Amino acid sequence: MPTAFSLVSVFCWGTSDFTGGYASRKSDSFLITLICHASGFSLMTALSLATHASLPSRSSELWALLAGAVGGLALSLFYRALASGQMGLTAPVAAVLGAAIPTGVAMAMEGIPGTVPLVGFVAAGVGIWLISRQENAVARPRGLGLAILAGLGFAGFYLCINQVGTSSALWAAAFSRFASLAVVAMIVLLRPGRHPVQWSDVRLAVCAGFLDSTGTLTFIRANQTGRLDAAVVLTSLYPAVTVLLARIILKEHFTRWKAVGIVAALAAVPMIALQ
Repeated sequence: MPTAFSLVSVFCWGTSDFTGGYASRKSDSFLITLICHASGFSLMTALSLATHASLPSRSSELWALLAGAVGGLALSLFYRALASGQMGLTAPVAAVLGAAIPTGVAMAMEGIPGTVPLVGFVAAGVGIWLISRQENAVARPRGLGLAILAGLGFAGFYLCINQVGTSSALWAAAFSRFASLAVVAMIVLLRPGRHPVQWSDVRLAVCAGFLDSTGTLTFIRANQTGRLDAAVVLTSLYPAVTVLLARIILKEHFTRWKAVGIVAALAAVPMIALQ
C-alpha cells in the first residue's frame, strides 16, 4: 500500500506541475498558484466533510499549517522556475533537493533500510539526476536558482507533514492547503502593478490544484503506512511524468540520458517496495 500511494502521488504531482507550469507561461505564476491552492483546499475540505473524517489534534493541525505555508511558497517559486526555464530541467532539480534532505533525516531517525531498498534509493537518485542532466550547457540555465529554493521548500514540506502522525490525511491535506493559500494570497495582495491571467489558464490551474492536493493526500497516506524515506524517494520520481508530458505536448528535447534516467527510476520502484 505505501508503494501504491506513492505512485499515485507521482502521477498527480507530475501532471500537476506540468499543467501549472504550462499555465504560468502566459499568466502570472502567483495568481495561477493562488487558484491552484484554492481549488485544492476546496476539494480536500469537501472530501473531509463528506466522509465525516475526524479532526486532527492541535499539534497535527499546526504542523500541517506549517507544511502548507512552506510548501505554498516553494510551489510559487517552482511555477516561476518552470515558466522561466526548461520544464525538463527545473522540475528534476527541485525534486532532487526536496528528496535528499528528508531522506537523510529519515534514515538518521528510523535507521538505514535493507540492502535492496537502499540500492533502490541509489537507482532512484541516479534516475532523477539523469533526467535533470542538461545537454550541451554553456551557461547557467534560466530558472535554476528558483528551482533550488523551491527544492529546499519542498524538503521543509516533507519534514513538517511527517509530524501529523496518524491524523486524518484528508484534514491534514486540507489544513496544509489552507496555509499555502493564505501565504500565496498575501504575496498576491502585496505585489504592486497588474498581473495578467487568461481564462484558459484559470481552468488549467483548477485542474492542477485538484491533482496537487490529491498527490499530497496520497503522499500522507504513503508516509503513514510506510517509511518517510521510501515515501519521499518514490514520490520524488514525479519529474519523469513532467518530462514525458513536456516531450509529448511541448516537443521539448528528449535525450537518451533522460530515457535511461526514466528506466532507472522505474527499476527503483520494486526495489524500494521490498522492505
